[in-house]
Amino acid sequence: MGSNNGKPVLREEDIAALSKSSGLDAAEVKETFESFLAEHPNGKLKPKDFREMMAKAVPKKDAAKMEKHVFRMYDSDKDGFIDFTEFMLVFHIMSDGTVEEVLTKIFRVFDVNG
Repeated sequence: MGSNNGKPVLREEDIAALSKSSGLDAAEVKETFESFLAEHPNGKLKPKDFREMMAKAVPKKDAAKMEKHVFRMYDSDKDGFIDFTEFMLVFHIMSDGTVEEVLTKIFRVFDVNG
């Protein structure tokens, strides 16, 4: 992901890589990026924002317990934020596959030892 005058932008190579890894076409990647930027204008999801998103996604669960493990998985460069590329890669990994494959991926989120 690049930047133009401080505003996050998707480069063509980002779009191509995300299209390939997610199964979305280029237009869908761009549309998703624009939606992400509408919510997070600096292109980064803070832990607080992530906590709020988790609470909405799993309101009856204790999102705080899951938050640090899931955030750790998304924040692949360990900069303390989740950028669009990190979000898209993990989101599509987690949303694709058989029940067994998804459960295996979820287990990896919580496997802090390995």
